[in-house]
Amino acid sequence: MSGIVELRNLHKHYQQGELEVKAVDGVSLTIEKGDFAALCGPSGSGKTSILNLIGGLDSVTSGQVILEGTDLAECDNAELAEIRKNRIGFVFQSYNLVPVMTAYENAAFVLDLQGVDSKIIREKVMKTLADVGLQGLENRRPDQMSGGQQQRVAIARAIVTKPAIVLADEPTANVDSKTAISLLSLMQTLNEEQGITFLFSTHDQHVMDRAKRIIHILDGQVESEEFK
Repeated sequence: MSGIVELRNLHKHYQQGELEVKAVDGVSLTIEKGDFAALCGPSGSGKTSILNLIGGLDSVTSGQVILEGTDLAECDNAELAEIRKNRIGFVFQSYNLVPVMTAYENAAFVLDLQGVDSKIIREKVMKTLADVGLQGLENRRPDQMSGGQQQRVAIARAIVTKPAIVLADEPTANVDSKTAISLLSLMQTLNEEQGITFLFSTHDQHVMDRAKRIIHILDGQVESEEFK
């Protein structure tokens, strides 16, 4: 395996009134290609902050986020937008689907932004929707789908571009335990059969049970790691 993401002495501080909060406090970590890893810890531990820094959604205070050789701290907003569009897939706990778009249109959204030919988009999207168990539901809008189905659309959108890594922030938080297990089985299959790299932020025991690597975060620091 080779490193997809390398964090080097990463810090993220912000002001809360007169108090300086160290959301991320000197984290050094490498996410390997093919990882199925989880950042775990209580609310406020810094795990989502780390995910947002890796995704280029927030700027570092100091240190480096190296994604496939590119230091995100040295990129401007336009360059970060290109990296997010082409190299990172996102799955959020609130799905973040466009409500007026169908499942097909939501899954195709990033490919459209990339300027991919419409025929190729259709081939990729239809295959990916089938891969995530949504064959036949491509014309439904989010309000016509269950929470689990909406999250499957979000997963399809995240993986259809073949990104370097998928960042999943509490992806099971808004679904019941049965649906959570189903979604995790799906992502585990995508990891094992297609080699897709996943990094979760979670405090869900279901995710921790499935993760091959658990990175415990506390007070903005890596407290410990375990491999399965």
